[in-house]
Amino acid sequence: MLLRTKPKATGISSPVKGTAGRGAGSDLAAWELRPGGMLVQKRNSDSNQNSIPVPTIKVKVNYGSSIHEIHITPHASFGELKKMLAGSTGLHPQDQKLIYKDKERDSKAYLDVAGVKDGSKLVLTEDVISRERRFVESLKDSKIDKASKEIKGISLEVDKLAKEVSNLEADVCCGKRVAETVLLNLIESLMTQLIKLDGIIADGDVKLQRRMQVKRVQKYIETLDMLKARNSKLGNYEGGAKVPLQKIPTNNQTPTPMQKKQPEQRNLTGSMPVVVTTKWETFDSAMGVIEGTI
Repeated sequence: MLLRTKPKATGISSPVKGTAGRGAGSDLAAWELRPGGMLVQKRNSDSNQNSIPVPTIKVKVNYGSSIHEIHITPHASFGELKKMLAGSTGLHPQDQKLIYKDKERDSKAYLDVAGVKDGSKLVLTEDVISRERRFVESLKDSKIDKASKEIKGISLEVDKLAKEVSNLEADVCCGKRVAETVLLNLIESLMTQLIKLDGIIADGDVKLQRRMQVKRVQKYIETLDMLKARNSKLGNYEGGAKVPLQKIPTNNQTPTPMQKKQPEQRNLTGSMPVVVTTKWETFDSAMGVIEGTI
């Protein structure tokens, strides 16, 4: 007796039943297996290429005594139309007002939604308020840029002065006396930068940068003041070498010429010393003799 065995599956069966021959091969090519095991139909990547192109319309825009014809898609916005008109009219898109059917249209509104069709007429006017506002903003931005550049230049100059302060601080801390004029000139240079910073008017981040530089310069000036006081206690500075300060002589040391002059000045007043007393002499007895004779 013969037994019938089941055929083994050699591949993925077609999801469409009843197909055979050439039709079965084309149906298999239209399906794909996803990583999760789901069999889905393949997407056609060329579907967008075969789509029908969007037609364009021609609109007429009146600006003053001139008429501008613009070809644009009806699905575009009024803002995109303003950008196209900026080249031919010379007006910035933010300074334009587009009026359609006696109503100003917003830049975010779409042409087809507003009812603009092929051959529609629009009116373009200049927005004076927007132009002035944009001009003020541009001036403000230019001032901010100018202030930022000035602060950057001052910061570079302060960096150079900071190195000199660091070198002087190292010399004084090591016991080396420096010329006082060097300290004074450095303080004056820092004060000049501080005056420049005070003359800069800024807002926002630039104002914060200016404040940081002001604190930085003030810190260096305070450091120089302390170095000046400490430097004055060190030896004199002559020709790059330290010269010790003159000490006051003690009792056992020879007096200086200034001290020798003091006794000579005292002898000039005379050999007899001047005595000052608070005791007064009375003349009562003498006054009685005088009265008796009279």
